[in-house]
Amino acid sequence: MQQTNKKNLIILFVTLVVMMLGFGIIIPILPFYVESMGASGRDLGLLMAIFALMQLIFAPIWGSLSDKIGRKPVLLVGIFGNGLALLLMGLATQMWMLFAARALAGILSSATLPTAMAYIGDSTSDKHRSGAMGAIGAAMGVGMVLGPGIGGWLAEMALSYPFYLAAALSGIVLFFVWFMLPESLAMEHRTAADGKVKGVDFGAMWRALFGPLGFLMFMSFLVSFGMTSFEGIFGLYALERYGYGPSQVGMILMVVGITSAIVQGGFTGRLTKRWGETRVMQGALLVSAVGFAVMLLAKTLPMVMLTTSFFVLGNALLRPVLASMISQRSTRTEQGIALGLHNSFMSLGRIVGPTWSGFVFDVNILFPYMSGAVVMSIGTLLTMVWAARGGGKKPAEQETATIVAAE
Repeated sequence: MQQTNKKNLIILFVTLVVMMLGFGIIIPILPFYVESMGASGRDLGLLMAIFALMQLIFAPIWGSLSDKIGRKPVLLVGIFGNGLALLLMGLATQMWMLFAARALAGILSSATLPTAMAYIGDSTSDKHRSGAMGAIGAAMGVGMVLGPGIGGWLAEMALSYPFYLAAALSGIVLFFVWFMLPESLAMEHRTAADGKVKGVDFGAMWRALFGPLGFLMFMSFLVSFGMTSFEGIFGLYALERYGYGPSQVGMILMVVGITSAIVQGGFTGRLTKRWGETRVMQGALLVSAVGFAVMLLAKTLPMVMLTTSFFVLGNALLRPVLASMISQRSTRTEQGIALGLHNSFMSLGRIVGPTWSGFVFDVNILFPYMSGAVVMSIGTLLTMVWAARGGGKKPAEQETATIVAAE
C-alpha cells in the first residue's frame, strides 16, 4: 500500500474512532439526561429510535451523493453534523430540544461511515481492502470501548460535559480532514450530476423478507432488536433498580464493549470452524435468551457486569455469523446488495428495540428483559425449525440464492 494511502487511512481511522467515541460517550449519559428533564422510559426509547430511523433513511442517500460530488465533502458534512448535534444536546434544557438534536445527529452523522468505506474502496487494491476494512471495524470498536468509561466519569462532574468533549473532538477531526485528507474519487469516476440520488429501498427490504434469504434477514432484525432492547434502556434500569450513577453505568458498558470485541475478534472464527455457522447461531441465540433472564437475578455490581457480559457474548457472536451466512448464500454479483439489506434490517431492529423496551419499562422495569428473553427464545426455536428444513445447509450443498423473491 502506498505511503500516501496509509496516511489517508490513518486519518480515516482516527475520524471513526472519534465518531464512535462520541456515540459511546453519550450512551451511559442519555438515561440520566432524560431523567433530569422529568422524562420516562418511553421518551428514552424513542430518543434512541429516532437516531436509528434517521440513519436508516439518510445513510444510503449520503452514500449515493458521495458518488456524485466526491467523498471528502460528504465526510466533512458528517463530521460537522456530528459535532453540532452533540453541542446542541449538551445545551438542551427540554426534551423537544434533545429530540431535535438527536434527529439531526442521525441525519448528518450517517454520512460518515458509508462514505469512509467508499473512500477505502477508492484508495486500496483488492489485496489490501479487507485489511483496511478491518481497521475501520477496529476503529469503531475502540470508540465504543473507551467512550462509555470516559462519558460516565465526566458526567459525575456535570451531565453536559461529555457532550461538549465529544463535540470538541469532532471539531479537531474536522480540521484534519479538511486540510490533510485529499479527495479519493476522481472526476471521471463520479456519477452524472443530474442522476438520481438513491435512498433506502423499502420495497427491496419487503421482497427480501419473502425471498430465499428472508429468514436470515429476519434474524438480522431480531439480533439488533435484542441488543438495543438491552442497551437502549439499561442506564435507566440501572438507576431505578440499583441506584447506579453514570460512572457505574459507563463502567458496565465499557466491560460490555471489551467483551464484544474479544468475542468477535478471537472466538467467532474458531467456533464456526468447529461447530458450523448454523449451530453457532443457535447457541448464540440461546445464550442471548438466557442472558436476558440472568440479568434480572443480579444483585451486586460484579454480578451485573458478569451477567451483562454473558448476554453480550451471544449477541457478539451473532452479528458476524449472520453477515457471513448472508454473504455466502447470495450470488457473487449480489453480495453487496445482500449485505446492504442486512444492514437495513439491523437498522430496523435498532428502531423497534429501544421503542419497545422504553414503552414496557414504564409498565414494569423488568419487562424489557423478560420480553427480550422470550423473543430470543422464540428466535432459537425458529432457527432449529429452519435448520431442520434444510435452511442451514452450506452453499456447496444447495444452489446459491438470489436475494429477493421474483416480483
